[in-house]
Amino acid sequence: MSDFVVSARKYRPQTFDTVVGQQSITSTLRNAIKNDHLAQAFLFCGSRGVGKTSTARILAKTINCFNRSEKIEACETCDSCESFNSGASLNVYELDAASNNSVDDIRELINQVRIAPQIGTHKVYIIDEVHMLSTNAFNAFLKTLEEPPKHAIFILATTEKHKIIPTILSRCQIFDFNRIKVKDIANHLASIAEKESVTAEPEALHTIAQKADGALRDALSIFDQIVTFSGNTVTYHDVLTNLNILDYDYYFRIAESTQKEDIPAALLLLNDIIEKGFDAHNFVVGLADHFRDLLVCKDVRTAGLLEVSESVSERYMEQSKAIQGDYLLRALGVLSKTDVEYKASKNQRLLVEMALMQLCSINKELEKKND
Repeated sequence: MSDFVVSARKYRPQTFDTVVGQQSITSTLRNAIKNDHLAQAFLFCGSRGVGKTSTARILAKTINCFNRSEKIEACETCDSCESFNSGASLNVYELDAASNNSVDDIRELINQVRIAPQIGTHKVYIIDEVHMLSTNAFNAFLKTLEEPPKHAIFILATTEKHKIIPTILSRCQIFDFNRIKVKDIANHLASIAEKESVTAEPEALHTIAQKADGALRDALSIFDQIVTFSGNTVTYHDVLTNLNILDYDYYFRIAESTQKEDIPAALLLLNDIIEKGFDAHNFVVGLADHFRDLLVCKDVRTAGLLEVSESVSERYMEQSKAIQGDYLLRALGVLSKTDVEYKASKNQRLLVEMALMQLCSINKELEKKND
């Protein structure tokens, strides 16, 4: 059998320091442990792949560690840490509410809660996807959640906070996990690439991070896929090919053509994009994002909202200087209208071509208006 372990498991955070993009939450939890101000019920909310369950496990391990460091991190060497790392800890109980969502499952959990820990000070109960519990199961859980034994701590994790009944929410300390920033994901991927002896272009890692849409686990899965495809050298071109993403260069060239009012050049570029198998609707959305990014670059205060690599950022800055802000606003209006009308259109290609023709004509309209 192969010894390969997917990166999402191999590089799963083991300490608060290794949790990516959730510094405010990890700092609060560290202080709670340090000052002995631990709540008896936590609710970790957020989209997939942002570190909710990993943070819950780290919290559970750190609470029971016998030799915590000055930075409030688990020592990894005491009996409690070793049993946790080997999956044999009797102080941590994990329940997947997606498949254990009945009243009987909660009753079994409540019976477990009564038993005091054999080693350590606390027993921690992690309930993942807690929103999947039935209404009756939630109600059966209420009393225990409100008045648990002193040794019991509950950590509930969910991607759908709105589905949890208010009586549960009111009994928990709620932590909302952020979507992880593109820059943080790209930096994390760069450190993993270095550990795995993989040479990766910065643009390639930024593209993977953008595709992951704020979920680190998704980014790691894509990274594994690309490494399998291209070996130990990951290039920007490999990522575009494997993920079927349109190159930035097309958007820069389209924007350039619209400024030159060169309708034939814009239409030929669109034809090239469609012949390569890219969806025209995705192109419209991508071009709107491109013009939005150019508009963001017009002001120093908003330039930080641009989530691309440094080399691409310089290109955005350069092109934004050559395009008026009024033009960009009008262009975004045209593309937004095209996006809305696309699905209902009988001739979708013509609709996109008409949008490009309009983009090439905006400067003339603005000149006439100013005259």
